[in-house]
Amino acid sequence: MNTKELMSRYAAGQRDFRNLNLIAANLRNLNLSGANLTGANLTKANLTRTNLKHANLTDAVLVGANLTETNLSKANLTNVDLSDTNLNDANLSQAYLRGATMADGVNPGALSSDLNVSLP
Repeated sequence: MNTKELMSRYAAGQRDFRNLNLIAANLRNLNLSGANLTGANLTKANLTRTNLKHANLTDAVLVGANLTETNLSKANLTNVDLSDTNLNDANLSQAYLRGATMADGVNPGALSSDLNVSLP
């Protein structure tokens, strides 16, 4: 599925986009709030300023992705690999990061007081 088809389906009300292969996709400035991207491969994708509020990204691969200024508030990032990911100015407030691998080996638990992330 390409970006145009993804946005067309999202606009039509579809939210289930599990296991999509979106390697190096340009998803910049899109609204994908509430989307189910469980297991999606977003390696090296450009998600700059994308709205992923309340999105489910469980088991997604985001290695090398650009998440600059991305809204990930209340997103489910369980077991997400954020290695080598640009998180500059990303909004992770109340994001669920259990089992996530953070960029540069950062422990998500160390971020919880500043970002209000959920780590049960």
